[in-house]
Amino acid sequence: MTSLLDAAEQLSREELAALQLERLRATLRHAYDNVGHYRLAFDRAGLRPEDCRSLADLARFPFTAKADLRDNYPFGMFAVDQSEVRRVHASSGTTGRPTVVGYTQRDLDTWADVVARSIRAAGGRPGHKVHVAYGYGLFTGGLGAHYGAERLGCTVIPASGGMTARQVQLIQDFRPEIIMVTPSYMLTLLDEFERQGVDPRTTSLQVGIFGAEPWTEEMRREIEERFAIDAVDIYGLSEVMGPGVAQECVETKDGLHIWEDHFYPEVVDPFTG
Repeated sequence: MTSLLDAAEQLSREELAALQLERLRATLRHAYDNVGHYRLAFDRAGLRPEDCRSLADLARFPFTAKADLRDNYPFGMFAVDQSEVRRVHASSGTTGRPTVVGYTQRDLDTWADVVARSIRAAGGRPGHKVHVAYGYGLFTGGLGAHYGAERLGCTVIPASGGMTARQVQLIQDFRPEIIMVTPSYMLTLLDEFERQGVDPRTTSLQVGIFGAEPWTEEMRREIEERFAIDAVDIYGLSEVMGPGVAQECVETKDGLHIWEDHFYPEVVDPFTG
């Protein structure tokens, strides 16, 4: 397995912490220098980017709340000139203004890298076919999965959502090893296989990578038993890139591995902050 890992995945804990601090300090400086919201928030807290001298110092800096993103709709949180933005994604906006995220070319490359890493952790390998049934468009799921699978060296089947009967036909005809989809829609596909009189356990699928909504161990067991596949979780959110922040590995399926060279998690008590 080690030979499959990229260099950042093989860093010692000390090397990883040093990289995290370097990147955190650079991110704070970039945000302060280029985003009015952060400059004002830091100043109000009496902080400057250089006050981050250790990873623990992150706790001193102000949170970014959903309201901050909505208040700066659409592009007020962008930290580069719009000429450098190569893609825009956004939330559905069902509970208010949508939250908008922009990506430079470097952002898109990083995103593809971590999704490729996630698919590999799930058991995907170069040459596998990946049926992507997440929605494409402003939602990050479809395109995030798509470019990550291509980065790993897989063949992408960009099915998107809907047309359930056709999806079942494509899975039978194209014979993908991996499917990336919401767990609830996977259960819909299972029902359609059975409606058509096809045993879901006879398909080519080996792994399902499920995200974009909460799901339970009971759902995992049902999918694995009815489809004879491994079902693993992928995690992400638009505000922090999209899918590929963290991924379960197929060997243990006991929780998400955060790609810590790019994402530094804080555990926060929601009542006390």
